[in-house]
Amino acid sequence: MKDLSKAAARPSARPSARPQVKTLEVGEEGEAQRIDNFLLRELKGVPKSHVYRVLRSGEVRVNSGRVKPDYRLKVGDRVRIPPVRLGPKTEAKAKPLDLPIQYEDAAILVVNKPSGIAVHGGSGVSYGVIESMRAARPQAKFLELAHRLDRDTSGLLILCKKRSALVELHRMLREGEVDKVYFAVVKGEARKNLELRESLHKYVTASGERRVAVQADGVSAVTRAKLLKSKNQLSLLEVHLLTGRTHQIRVHLAHAGHPIVGDDKYGDFALNRELKQRLLLHAGTLAFRHPATGETLKLVAPLPADMQAFVEQRLT
Repeated sequence: MKDLSKAAARPSARPSARPQVKTLEVGEEGEAQRIDNFLLRELKGVPKSHVYRVLRSGEVRVNSGRVKPDYRLKVGDRVRIPPVRLGPKTEAKAKPLDLPIQYEDAAILVVNKPSGIAVHGGSGVSYGVIESMRAARPQAKFLELAHRLDRDTSGLLILCKKRSALVELHRMLREGEVDKVYFAVVKGEARKNLELRESLHKYVTASGERRVAVQADGVSAVTRAKLLKSKNQLSLLEVHLLTGRTHQIRVHLAHAGHPIVGDDKYGDFALNRELKQRLLLHAGTLAFRHPATGETLKLVAPLPADMQAFVEQRLT
């Protein structure tokens, strides 16, 4: 990423120095990255709500034009970043993480992420999986997330070691060519099969938190769920994600009357207080063509010990 800012550097590094407009030219390492994710990475320390505000207001420009948050950058794009005052840097240095590796070759790396670890820094989290993996592999020339999991969701997460693999995986994810299967423990005794097609709308709360709601004019989303076990007004579901919307499984299941146990955003809060469980959602299976070789891969991560123990105790 090349800095094209013409503003002269000031000798003083005082926090009160007036921030300057900055223009960056996108290189190969930024190709296909969403503009909102790019800004969140460039503007560490700035509240997420403020980043989205300057993006929606048109203060951020790409090639002199306004863009939406889901715009994907291209090599050679010129990104104008408006003056944004950063707080004093208190960012902690990422610590290497020794995560279970499910698969690795020259192009991709798939880890089994534990619950409670964010996939990247931001929103009050100093660092996450991607920063920790880079710290553990300082020799790696390229390492990027192919997709995301919520902080409290456990399971399979793909990282790319080559730009070409990342671009191809992003295409495959957009076009539904990656089969993603989750397992969820939910409230209530669910039907044998569920197909949920409610459209979803993303918004940001007054406090800057990202939320999703069912809304007729939202983006299309499709979730299918199959009942595996049901007992004591709880169900274990196998969930197939046919589209990859933010918080899709959590919102769809809550709307269907089956909120996921431990969901602190869309769940049954009284039930959560009673059961005292983390979000019982696990990304258990990934099946896709290898982005470089075309080989069919199917990766499986069994339920983590805490979730398995809960299922055995409450649903057996």
